[in-house]
Amino acid sequence: QVQLVESGGGLVQPGGSLRLSCAASGSFFSFYTMGWYRQAPGKQRELVATITNGGTINYVDSVKGRFTISRDNAKNTVYLQMNSLKLEDTAVYYCNARWARLDSWGQGTQVTVSS
Repeated sequence: QVQLVESGGGLVQPGGSLRLSCAASGSFFSFYTMGWYRQAPGKQRELVATITNGGTINYVDSVKGRFTISRDNAKNTVYLQMNSLKLEDTAVYYCNARWARLDSWGQGTQVTVSS
């Protein structure tokens, strides 16, 4: 299994920005498809963004133009830059790593958008 540790969550006002980071253990990070998911209270976990080992990126429609996913293979880290945050972005954000049979999750980081 791969250990994933998220950081960067917090409280921010509407329109503000946060950058989430997810650091992965091990030596095979460059092979993984990395993703960010989120789960709001009372809702199912949903995909936010993914980035493949080849750099192909996918976003859920609700964050397109506001969020940017990126990865630094030298640092075993994936990032989620979140701009123009909205109240509805409030959720626990989870990092995910997938490759072959691997499917690992981080513990989550809370993002709260509130005035």
